[in-house]
Amino acid sequence: MKACVIIPARYKSSRFPGKPLVKLNGKEMILWVAETCSKALGISNVFVATDDNRIVETCSKNGFNTILTDTDLLTGTDRVAQASKNLDYDIFVNVQGDEPLIEPLDILRSIDLKKKHPESVINSYCLINKFDNVDNKNIPKVAITENSNLIYISRASIPRPKKNNSKIIYKKQVCIYSYNRKQLNNFLKYGKKSIIEEIEDIEILRFFELGINIKMFKASKSSLAVDVPEDVEKVENELKKESSSQ
Repeated sequence: MKACVIIPARYKSSRFPGKPLVKLNGKEMILWVAETCSKALGISNVFVATDDNRIVETCSKNGFNTILTDTDLLTGTDRVAQASKNLDYDIFVNVQGDEPLIEPLDILRSIDLKKKHPESVINSYCLINKFDNVDNKNIPKVAITENSNLIYISRASIPRPKKNNSKIIYKKQVCIYSYNRKQLNNFLKYGKKSIIEEIEDIEILRFFELGINIKMFKASKSSLAVDVPEDVEKVENELKKESSSQ
């Protein structure tokens, strides 16, 4: 089964306009992400889906495939769905353009899980780390079954114990997803955000309305996303640490 990565990159982020082109240690964030994805599947199987010519120009001059998509798409998954229409692959991996610290092997793990569970959408998580505040609404938290199916994902701190429980381990979403073409087409065809998706502003919740199971796997390392400008320095420091350890 052939797999590719599509990186949705919208310029007009409400929380951080121009985010894909913010420089991390001198290089645009979208390039960090595209390079990481290329380590997993090769540059020819990586596509940046965007609505902005500035992102197209930055990626193209660095050798990355780009697909120009509509400006009015509701979410990154809608953008991936539209970009996938003319691509000849069986598995489409969505890697968010604000996750420069993801591990290439986790992309491959996502693809392997998709092959084993073709009827499920695949998503990833890691444990809340020392950099994170569990009450931070920019971090989606996940609750999963003992067999790694997603129960719910929320910006609230879930699961929420009735009594104080210091032993609770919180998990956060890592934005690596794997879908097939039918799942993406149905997501796009839905045509609107579902009610709960709208409330939480978390796009994967739409798959619940479509009756599609979401299988989760634990990422091989913790991840840091750039959600707001204040995250840039933290991510730059982690990138420096990774570079010095290689």
